[in-house]
Amino acid sequence: MSTSSHALPRWTLGAPLAAWVILGLSKVIGAEGFAIALIAIALAGSVFAAVHHAEVVAHRVGEPLGTLVLAVAVTVIEVALIVSVMLSAGPEKAGLARDTVFAAIMIVCNGIVGLCLLVGGWKHGEQDFQGRGASKALAVLAALSVLSLVMPNYLSAMPGPQLSTSQLAFAGVSSLVLYGVFVFVQTVRHRDYFLASDEAGEASHAAAPPSGRVALTSLGFLLVSLVAVVLLAKLLSPAVEHGVATVGAPAATVGIVIAALVLLPEGLAAVGAARANRLQTSMNLALGSALASIGLTIPTVAAVFVWTGRPLELGIGGMETVLLALTLFISSLTLSTGRTTVLQGAVHLSLFAAYLFLSITH
Repeated sequence: MSTSSHALPRWTLGAPLAAWVILGLSKVIGAEGFAIALIAIALAGSVFAAVHHAEVVAHRVGEPLGTLVLAVAVTVIEVALIVSVMLSAGPEKAGLARDTVFAAIMIVCNGIVGLCLLVGGWKHGEQDFQGRGASKALAVLAALSVLSLVMPNYLSAMPGPQLSTSQLAFAGVSSLVLYGVFVFVQTVRHRDYFLASDEAGEASHAAAPPSGRVALTSLGFLLVSLVAVVLLAKLLSPAVEHGVATVGAPAATVGIVIAALVLLPEGLAAVGAARANRLQTSMNLALGSALASIGLTIPTVAAVFVWTGRPLELGIGGMETVLLALTLFISSLTLSTGRTTVLQGAVHLSLFAAYLFLSITH
């Protein structure tokens, strides 16, 4: 990353603050008409500011901890948004967590990864990354996604794609433990598995890291930006739901929109890293965000709904199960060699396009 110890660009400080001003104004004038356009602009500004501040923090703390900062921060905001929307709505939103988590997996593993491989491969030809770390991350993702999103369809303790209270508690605890073990492996025990195997792709790190003061400022504004993103996204969600209902799209489309909005900062950061020939950083961001999404969302949502006694639907449908299985299979082939070209990117993007098309027309 090219971030230096100089002062942060003014727009990265002004955009989040302006977003909070617009949030305050929306309480007065309401989120309708022209206010929706302002909210959308503020959301975009907050996203780009979050990306910049995340890069500053990541440059300061180094890999792979740097990419973990953004993944966990964004996922915490995602969880807060999901829980707040589900608790404020009725039983008709019982599947929102499932839809959002599944959408996050598809967006990350096919959309973000595919775009990173396509952009990076187009500019640099063939790119390298650590296959050892990526394969381990994919193994954890496969276990978490199947146990949380597929298994509920085959258990008879509860009617429909639901888990009993004890099963939900087990799913939450096991997801949290498995994600915790992965973070320990990534940051402590086998940290070298998630570092670039050569220095050629890391040339942009030659610049001196930012000072501690700049990094702390960026960390604070990163949190401010991410909270603004989720609050702005929540304000936009009624308009999104109305638009979905107007065009007759399935209810799961709302989950796709929420996941896309929340993952936008990570997606932009990952694509930027791939374009700068830092594919290892892209893989850390992409796979880390997918793991954080399911590894933190499922335990939190499970705890909330065990406590409140509300229904929670986790099992995905047949079409989604096929897409998940195909995504995991293709991802295992992509990550097995540690070398990628535009072809793998095109394959993943075709799967992502199929997911979007089938989700909207299903």
